[in-house]
Amino acid sequence: MPSELTVPPAAEVDEGAYAVLRDLVGDGHVIALTGAGMSTGSGIPDYRGPDGQRRVQPMLHGEFVRSAEGRKRYWARAYAGWERFSAARPNAAHEAVADLQHAGLIRAIITQNVDGLHQEAGSHDVLELHGNLAHATCLDCGEPTTREQINQWLALANPGYLDRAGSTGEVQPDGDVLLPEDLVTSFRAPRCLVCGNDRLKPDVVFFGGSVDKPVVETAFALVESASLLLVLGSSLRVMSGYRFVRRAARLDIPVAVVTRGATRGEGEPIVQLDSLLTDVLPRLVTDLKGG
Repeated sequence: MPSELTVPPAAEVDEGAYAVLRDLVGDGHVIALTGAGMSTGSGIPDYRGPDGQRRVQPMLHGEFVRSAEGRKRYWARAYAGWERFSAARPNAAHEAVADLQHAGLIRAIITQNVDGLHQEAGSHDVLELHGNLAHATCLDCGEPTTREQINQWLALANPGYLDRAGSTGEVQPDGDVLLPEDLVTSFRAPRCLVCGNDRLKPDVVFFGGSVDKPVVETAFALVESASLLLVLGSSLRVMSGYRFVRRAARLDIPVAVVTRGATRGEGEPIVQLDSLLTDVLPRLVTDLKGG
């Protein structure tokens, strides 16, 4: 999947900070917390640019749950964007995290991403904080389904739709694209194959929604067991991820951050690199496991 982003030039890696990071990761017992910056190199954009400003307006949980029109608009856009979104492949940063995990340095990964690219790169023990777009559930009867099954239904219900949509718009972080209103109006939204209702929701946490309590508790337990919390590709602007940084700092667990641009961290990180992940993580693999 080709990138549709304009990536700013990479800043030079701060060698002093890199040396501290290398030593911390080399000690092992690392829990990685990954954000959207992990997948921008795979062509999946972030909600925010390096300046921290939100680039796109995401689907809101309340709108999706309450509004049939909101669900229709989401699925119309998501169906049009799915082929490009699902074509994304792991980049060098995903592969480096998997290598560090296989070397026994990273114990587990807490990811805010919904693309499944960590697992595709070979990582294990991946806790998906915000879910995964490849699955969906009916909000009325609880029937689970897959995105593949939904797309098969949509293809039958909306013949020629993808041809009319073409490659309109940039793929958004949730896998959808912006479409002309006439394409949304004519779209037939998916229905549950069991109860027939139209309240099929992808198994992801939309903005304004809440992460399931057991998932949060598992994430906190992972953080509390770490010798280092390594934040990769996250601005920490959203409390969903920032709360784990705060918990680590409260317990005197070191926090290291590698991302482009400023972060929300208020003094918690003991080391922070304003760098591209692909400039730092493969180098860590080479330095810590010899290639």
